[in-house]
Amino acid sequence: MPTSVAQLNLDWLRRVRWFVWLAQSLLVLWAGVGLGIRLQGAWLAALLIFGFASNALLLLWQRRGGRATENVVLAVMLFDVLLHTAVFSLSGGPFNPFTALYLVNVALGTLVLSRWRQWVQLVGCLLGFGSLFLLERWAPAAWQLPNHAELMRMHLAGMLVAFVVASAFIVASMERVLTALRRRDAELFEARQHALRNEKLAALTTLAAGAAHELATPLGTIAIASRELERALASLDVPAPAKEDAALVRSQVQRCRDILSRMSASSGELAAEGFSTMSVGEWVQLALVDLHGAERVTGPAQTSLRVRGPKVAMAQALSSLVRNGLQAARSGVELRAREEAGSLVLEIADDGAGVDAQVLARLGEPFFTTRPPGQGMGLGVFLARTLADQLGGALQFESIEGRGTVARFALPLAPVGGA
Repeated sequence: MPTSVAQLNLDWLRRVRWFVWLAQSLLVLWAGVGLGIRLQGAWLAALLIFGFASNALLLLWQRRGGRATENVVLAVMLFDVLLHTAVFSLSGGPFNPFTALYLVNVALGTLVLSRWRQWVQLVGCLLGFGSLFLLERWAPAAWQLPNHAELMRMHLAGMLVAFVVASAFIVASMERVLTALRRRDAELFEARQHALRNEKLAALTTLAAGAAHELATPLGTIAIASRELERALASLDVPAPAKEDAALVRSQVQRCRDILSRMSASSGELAAEGFSTMSVGEWVQLALVDLHGAERVTGPAQTSLRVRGPKVAMAQALSSLVRNGLQAARSGVELRAREEAGSLVLEIADDGAGVDAQVLARLGEPFFTTRPPGQGMGLGVFLARTLADQLGGALQFESIEGRGTVARFALPLAPVGGA
């Protein structure tokens, strides 16, 4: 169950309160012992202990399943205003430099409360600060509060400390907001990138379906005609190159049909394929079937880890990555599988020349390829990455020029006992 915003704000407010009450305690101790100012020590100690105890009770309430809401956050902040007012009234009243904490409360309320609650918090702070001027007059004569000279001495001596403390709390609050904004911007950017990839995939699907539909009939006609031509030439006394040309036409037509079929299948036709669970060994075995150069592929040693997804699409994606590795490798490709944070990470490592940072950044763009013309469409990595994203995983690349490239295909592990 996701954590609510109110819960996060209450957690943060609770941590801030420890520092606030610690700062209040140090101020009272410093004023009474360091400056020798007359204070109502017993009452102040009781109020400070009550402040720490209230935070401990809040922590206990949360751990026992207390449900945080904005009203709870507002109640805690108003309680602090009331308690701070009591402490200030016994330690200098409006002369207490730590009355700047009222501004901290206003700033915190602006960050964590909705609009009408912000105004309630602001009015509470104004009433608290304003009451200090009245409480000073209504205090019993027996309390022997600090005189004017002592108050001024405490005010001047504590202004710098209060300014530093209040500034630190405000800066920490602003940094929290900026961090949240940066995180949100990063999430929005990732969402936009994901949406863009989906749009590209949708366009690719439309292109592939249209191409397959429009070209299927003429290619079929050419295939039939070339087969009949090949048969006719076989019974005639014609030069061998003519027969070879007819065979070449037929083979190239078949290649075109295979390409269209692969584009159509990989770019979206498999979306309706059912999900099933398979081991890494089964996945690799499916990917290497009929793959030219499969004898140059080694591993993985770990084959019992299991993943779940569309078998054919996953096999095609892995086959495409292995094929790329074989074409770049000097000797061969090594497959390595491991479990990492609840995911299967399957690495496809080659010992080729590697690629530079500029090419590495473009891997996965549709129709981008480093192969010579006619040897690839630049769709394999794009479709593999799209599949990984759709299955809740990721596809990443790492390359060192002169030492090779590693493709990391990460997918969530299948639940234990999943079919």
